[in-house]
Amino acid sequence: MADSSTPTIIKGLEGVYFTETKICKVDGLKGRLWYRGYSIESLAKNSSFEEVSYLILYGRLPKKDELDGFKARLISSMALDNGIVELLKSLNGKMLPMDILRTAVSAMPAFSEKKVYQNDSEEHIAESIEIIGRIAGVVATIGAMMNNLGYSKPDSSRGIAYNILYMMTGKKPEEKAAKMLDVMMILHAEHSSNASTFSTIVAGSTMADLYSAITAGICALKGPLHGGADEKALDMMKDIGDPNNTEKYIEDALAGKKRIMGFGHRVYKTYDPRAKVIKAYLEDIQNGSTMEVQTLTAIALKAEKLMIDKLGESKGIWPNVDFFSGPVYTYIGIPKSLFTPLFAASRSPGWCAHMLEYWQDNRLIRPLDYYNGQLDIPYTPIDQRK
Repeated sequence: MADSSTPTIIKGLEGVYFTETKICKVDGLKGRLWYRGYSIESLAKNSSFEEVSYLILYGRLPKKDELDGFKARLISSMALDNGIVELLKSLNGKMLPMDILRTAVSAMPAFSEKKVYQNDSEEHIAESIEIIGRIAGVVATIGAMMNNLGYSKPDSSRGIAYNILYMMTGKKPEEKAAKMLDVMMILHAEHSSNASTFSTIVAGSTMADLYSAITAGICALKGPLHGGADEKALDMMKDIGDPNNTEKYIEDALAGKKRIMGFGHRVYKTYDPRAKVIKAYLEDIQNGSTMEVQTLTAIALKAEKLMIDKLGESKGIWPNVDFFSGPVYTYIGIPKSLFTPLFAASRSPGWCAHMLEYWQDNRLIRPLDYYNGQLDIPYTPIDQRK
């Protein structure tokens, strides 16, 4: 028989605190987000992905020479070893881009010139910088192979967002597109103990190495309820097809109790502050882009208004960061299958920082599950089983 006393089960660990952090603060009731005390709005307006990555890792904004050196190390890591490039070529077309990225990250120690599996904090910082740069380089190279292009080395004078687009296409991107991607990467760089960050910490709490921990984070990010949600939101917009079909689609979906991807959030009970930043860019590109982007933008803005009117105040279901991402990435020239790998490239500073912070006072994460099955069942020999 099962135990007579039944514990309280917190499904999804919702509302459970497992550690303290100085990296990120999310205020889900007021719709606020801070990295190391800096509001996401101020960082999106004034900073760069490289500077934000430094802030997240080191806990402070860098001086100019520190940022220059940090940026140079990141871009240097974007230049992939021939072994990684050959690995990507061998997997191209045989696996999904997210699966290729996962495999490449797990193999990175084989191609590292640095010592790996170290416990020294400075070595962990060096590993983090290498991981951030290499993930960006891998994502860009996967994109290039999807375009039937060969590997291109990054431009050492430019930043990560610019180089992702440059390496993907072999062409110098427009400054507006590079800046927009840079902002998107800032918005995705960190978000407290979400599923992928928690998975990273769970793996690392066993004292596995940083590469293994980050690989675990990538695996968790893949799912449509986490990193893959922006792909599903874009699929929905394409299913709607015409802005005039939006209202009927939304009403039919709600009547059928279908989930509208890109709306609602486990933490935010009001408008996701990151979605507000992206929406401003969406309005900027609405009239100056391709017909496809204009259509997607019109659908997104119409769906947003309908959903807010129907479920915003009454149910606390508001747009999240995933909803507006698809049209913006489409404008930039990012294919849908690279949305989640690009999310991983953006989130890698947060994963690394949380793992390094947790290791300062590490404790193996080992929750309990409540067993409610039978006990002491008699064993039946195989020839007597019915």
